[in-house]
Amino acid sequence: MTDGPFSRTESLLGPEGIQKLQQSTVAVFGLGGVGGSCAETLARFGVGRLILVDHDRVQLSNLNRQVIALYSTLGQLKTEATGARLRDINPAVRLDLCPVFYNRKTADSVPLDAADAVIDCVDTLEAKLLLAEKAQAGSFILLSAMGAGNRQDPLRFRFADIYQTQVCPLARRMRKACRERGIQRLRVLYSDEEPMPLNIKNASSRPTPGTLSHVPPVAGMALAGEAIRLLLG
Repeated sequence: MTDGPFSRTESLLGPEGIQKLQQSTVAVFGLGGVGGSCAETLARFGVGRLILVDHDRVQLSNLNRQVIALYSTLGQLKTEATGARLRDINPAVRLDLCPVFYNRKTADSVPLDAADAVIDCVDTLEAKLLLAEKAQAGSFILLSAMGAGNRQDPLRFRFADIYQTQVCPLARRMRKACRERGIQRLRVLYSDEEPMPLNIKNASSRPTPGTLSHVPPVAGMALAGEAIRLLLG
């Protein structure tokens, strides 16, 4: 084995594992604190093709947790900022950049027919349910991130079926919606830590969740690692 960008990975997964990853396609929906670190980890593993979906642009408030958020990337589309970073990590990676808000109207613009695995890191229930429906009807692996905001302990993340989750408010809403839509199973990453109260005054009825710098990236890396495990069987 020669020294190269994936030599340390190959020493654990073997050349067959590296080849399998280089032939795989993974889609990442949402490139925020969770999804950005997830996409980067997949690129560092050597996944051959990545489909990146996010309509948003890098904002000042992203700097505390998002791996793509720098003063030099402020205002850039997250797909473009992520794509540039991943090409600098692995120039051979093939990228499909989809700067769309994913819903039923835009779903056909994302080439999921090519995906071996899909990782859902979005915030909207509609997009999560649409991906779950497509996974149930299709042939790709789906992993879905539940809430990472308002948490402080990244060691409390767990993988489970959606119907076995507890504590997480987003997972609770997702369970109910999955039952209503006949979604029988969905593998998710959730935290069993009670959400922290927000330390702000005069909060609106639904304030934006708070985030700590070390929590969302751990969730993203865990999702990438689980996808790799499932892709390699």
